[in-house]
Amino acid sequence: MPPKRKSDAGQDASTSKRSRANVEHATAQELITNILANVTSYPIPDDDETIRQSLVHLARYARDLEGQTEQNRSNAGPVPSQALSPEQLAVAVEKIRKAANSGIRKQMTWKPSCKTGSAKWVYDGVCNDPAVFGALLKLGGPPKFKMQKMPKDEFGDALGGISASARYATLAITGTHVNIRWSDSGEFKFSGTYGR
Repeated sequence: MPPKRKSDAGQDASTSKRSRANVEHATAQELITNILANVTSYPIPDDDETIRQSLVHLARYARDLEGQTEQNRSNAGPVPSQALSPEQLAVAVEKIRKAANSGIRKQMTWKPSCKTGSAKWVYDGVCNDPAVFGALLKLGGPPKFKMQKMPKDEFGDALGGISASARYATLAITGTHVNIRWSDSGEFKFSGTYGR
């Protein structure tokens, strides 16, 4: 039995949409070139419909460029840190450290599970520079992991000691470790437990 052939129906529709967009974009690009070549005396048509069509071409072209720019940004991944001086690196680390410390402490509220030290906390953040994230956790360079467990004492040293007061007690990170997740897109997550 011969193998089935893929349908060409969807391809024709997408190809015609692309060619229509290319023609429209070419019109917009030509319009932009003409306007910029003669900014002070570019002839403005008297016909409202011609003006409207020109504006529509420009708007669609601009929207398509916005979409391409956004897609390029999302595909780019984290920004490299080669341009950061030691002072800039220290400032970036301190900014993320303060935000994470504050975010974790705000979650440390009294719950019955605090008695056993099993109340849970999770902090999600974004750090576009792997070198900054590595410096934050004192890894000696960018992270080379997706997920790792860090001893709670090392984590506390890196983030500046995390504790909060609640109901005549001091709450702190408990357990033996803190879970750390790192994504190449720059997103990270810290999670663990806390209690008395």
